[in-house]
Amino acid sequence: MTYIETVPEAEATGAVAEMYATDREQFGRLRNLTQALSAAPDIAAAWMQLNGAIKARMDLRRYELVTIAAARRLRSTYCAHAHGSILVEQFMEAEALRAVMADHHDAGLDAVDVAIMDYAEKIVDDAGGVTELDIERLRELGLSDGEILDVASAAAARCFFSKLLDALGVQGDASYQELGPELSAALTVGRPLAEA
Repeated sequence: MTYIETVPEAEATGAVAEMYATDREQFGRLRNLTQALSAAPDIAAAWMQLNGAIKARMDLRRYELVTIAAARRLRSTYCAHAHGSILVEQFMEAEALRAVMADHHDAGLDAVDVAIMDYAEKIVDDAGGVTELDIERLRELGLSDGEILDVASAAAARCFFSKLLDALGVQGDASYQELGPELSAALTVGRPLAEA
């Protein structure tokens, strides 16, 4: 599950026990990412606060599209599955998500969706290469500067979290295999999911 030692659930106390209990309440299971951060519950809490603030500013579908674009580019299987599962539960069919994962330019998305995913990928690949023309393109499609900041924040935050999980060897939860073999294969862009 991870390359570092973690706090077993039966031995968790204090902030770690609270973190574990929150996972059980919200997700019905202890997520691998939560256990991986058990040595630093303060970092886990700070991440949740930052990510929550970014997410609260955005339309959820837009947030998930930006996040999945960044996760795909970062080769983060865990994040691709976590956010892909939300897209399938709330916004699109599995076949549509597979098309997005294959090539979002050819997946029937509107121009704004394509543009924000392109921008997220550019941030992941080379944020220093972003130019005023990239921003102007988003403005032309109707995004306000605040919305552009939100997209940039979501993509940049994903760089931190996806790389943190991969740097620790954290595998995506085995429960994501319930998405089915075809969709899970499309979302597996790097490290494999954990075994059941």
